[in-house]
Amino acid sequence: MQWWWLAATAAASLALTALLRRYALRRHLLDLPNARSSHTRPTPRGGGLAIAASFATALAVAGYAGLLPMPLVQASIFAGGIVAIAGFADDHGHIAARWRLLAHFAAAGAALSILPEIPAPAGASISNGLPALAVLGEAFYLVWMLNLYNFMDGIDGIAATEAICVCLGGAMLFLLGGAPCLAVAPLLLAAAAAGFLYWNWPPARIFMGDGGSGFLGFILGLLSLQAPALFWHWTILLAVFICDASLTLARRALAGQKLHEAHRSHAYQHAAQHWGHLPVSLATAAINLFWLLPLALAAVLGWLPLPAAMLAAYIPLLALAGYLRAGKA
Repeated sequence: MQWWWLAATAAASLALTALLRRYALRRHLLDLPNARSSHTRPTPRGGGLAIAASFATALAVAGYAGLLPMPLVQASIFAGGIVAIAGFADDHGHIAARWRLLAHFAAAGAALSILPEIPAPAGASISNGLPALAVLGEAFYLVWMLNLYNFMDGIDGIAATEAICVCLGGAMLFLLGGAPCLAVAPLLLAAAAAGFLYWNWPPARIFMGDGGSGFLGFILGLLSLQAPALFWHWTILLAVFICDASLTLARRALAGQKLHEAHRSHAYQHAAQHWGHLPVSLATAAINLFWLLPLALAAVLGWLPLPAAMLAAYIPLLALAGYLRAGKA
């Protein structure tokens, strides 16, 4: 794949985001500041649809050019489209949580049914004896990744920045871990996120919305399942979001709070209240590029045992999330 494919994908995402911003302003599709939000001025939302559209188009071209397996292309476009459309509809007007969840599981089921084989993570021996249970577990994983990413899209730039860092790392994992034919997909997703990030960089001129954040989480989850031997390495790359969202959700559940209600008790939201959106998004990028990526690469190259790399990734981040009062009002 030549560099101009990535440039074209980023340019398409940038241009589409501009059009969606105009559309949102005309339709008064605005996120208004309230006690649970981390922004202080009305801001258009729904711009993440540009990521989905530009990525899907680039993915289709790459698939027909023989650069990617067609089942992955079809699963990403069809199932990811369900997620993006459901989220964009929710950005226009509230959709009950149960219907959103139904759409999420439908998308997960569609993706796993399109793929020719069950992509079982390394060490998940359950898939050998109980494939149906393995598929169910993978569906729950995809739905969790989708919603996790939605939870973490609460300040300017953080969700797109995370996607770019994780995708660049994921492409390196595929190249070094024996699956080079898959590296094109995360690179294209990174380019699509980069085009949107121009408009979402602090102070944001448009928000991603549920259609964009859910789509990113779903596709990242799907990519992480494609090379079973690399699944746990992908979870190292995703550790910032996994630790914050999981600890926050656990504490809110223990406190008897409604998990689907909006709030600003994530660790990154507490940090943004003290230091601002830009420093927190930059810190997220630094943790990804200078801590989590080296750990994942060291594990895939055999320089560090995978369990040790995972402990080194998760223990400090869980401690940091606890220190930043993740899940606390």
